[in-house]
Amino acid sequence: MNIRVLLNFFAILNIVVLLSCSTTGKVSGTTDVNEEVEGSESVNGQQSGVVQQDSEIGRYGETPEDSVICIRNLSLYSEYYRQNNYELAYPFWQKALQICPRASQNLYIHGARLLRLKINAETDKEAQDALVDSLMWLFDARIEHFGREGFVLGRKAVDLYTFRSDEETRRIYKLSSKSIESEGNDSRADVLVVNMQTAVRLAQAGMKEDIEIFNIFDRARGIVDHNVKHDPQRANVYERSMSQIESLFRPFSSCDNLVEAYAPRFEDNPNDTELLEEITTMLDESDCTEEELFFLATKKLHKIQPTAESAFLMGRLESNNENYRAAVEYFKQATELYNEEKDKDQLYRSYMLKADIQSRQLNQFVSARENALKAAEIMPDDGRPYMVIAEMYARTAKDCGDNDFTERVAYWAAVDMLVKARNASDDTDIIERVEDLISSYRRHFPDRETIFFHGYEEGDRYRVECWINQTTTVRAR
Repeated sequence: MNIRVLLNFFAILNIVVLLSCSTTGKVSGTTDVNEEVEGSESVNGQQSGVVQQDSEIGRYGETPEDSVICIRNLSLYSEYYRQNNYELAYPFWQKALQICPRASQNLYIHGARLLRLKINAETDKEAQDALVDSLMWLFDARIEHFGREGFVLGRKAVDLYTFRSDEETRRIYKLSSKSIESEGNDSRADVLVVNMQTAVRLAQAGMKEDIEIFNIFDRARGIVDHNVKHDPQRANVYERSMSQIESLFRPFSSCDNLVEAYAPRFEDNPNDTELLEEITTMLDESDCTEEELFFLATKKLHKIQPTAESAFLMGRLESNNENYRAAVEYFKQATELYNEEKDKDQLYRSYMLKADIQSRQLNQFVSARENALKAAEIMPDDGRPYMVIAEMYARTAKDCGDNDFTERVAYWAAVDMLVKARNASDDTDIIERVEDLISSYRRHFPDRETIFFHGYEEGDRYRVECWINQTTTVRAR
């Protein structure tokens, strides 16, 4: 073997070792938004293993002389870069890129960082534009020599947005869209954000329809959900990005737009639980719960996959639609599905809403009282269940009597309940409301003459008949 070639080969092996040592992770102290972690080498998209002797000349230069120049510049730039001395690294990096563009993928990863630093430091607009052009060319050269087009186009779109968001919105949108189409669920979070930002700008300029913005948002959300579920280490990054995307989408999330987007999908796939969850979540978050689509999707989802939450929601929807008997049945399902230890608040609300409908709409007073008392057991420090019972007693007082005395005795039982409410509560608003009701109901007590006429005295025990069926104390107004 030619001694010179052999020496070049060993020199190349040394620089390969040096470069691999510089690819163990992100450079310390980096702050670039678009900074990329260095990785294993690849040529034309193929991951390389041990460098083969017969390929070294082409990779590190076309001639042995080029290889020597390449290796020297790679060595110098890599050492300065490792020391964070980017000014000194830059000219050696330029020369290495010129002589041996296929030597290392890190030429492009490091080079992008070096160019970003120079762009940010440059004050002359023309010089800065020239550097941005160089950065864009660098991404194209990386694709040519190392492949991964979808991923690299995403990095290119993010950098172009950073430096030319106003001038090249359409180009950035196309680049980021092509990246996402190629990468799918592997799309980077910042590319998703840039894609949404540019799409919104195009919509504001009248160049995109609202339905297109929805589709872009929907695609981004699917990718984010996938990564949050399957990549816990980067879940926070995707969740923060989704917050930005949701904020950008909010002006386009009118009820009409959402229904227009989701109605055809619901008709085509009415039993797709993921779609049903998506529809109900989006419409709920956008305050579109009055839409028929929300009702239909929620009902279908509850039928396929019943949960306490879906039962509760169906109860609310049926109540809003004045289907009170159906509402009560759904609230009953909710109380059966909620866990008393974990879901006390929701369980309490379910019993209270069921009691309210039964008392006010269905005249099912006994059942309403039972449900109110169950609510009181769950939240013993809340006086509102006793207020519900008191109001039922007062509202039915006249119906439970047949003379001036018996038509008033239910108010004694009502005040008993209000006293329980007052004693149970520490909420000043509830206590104030209770005091007002006690004052009002006492005015309905029978007077002393009526009490005496019917053979009772104040302080006697009295059994209120009718559905109330409670023992109380005789009192005069």
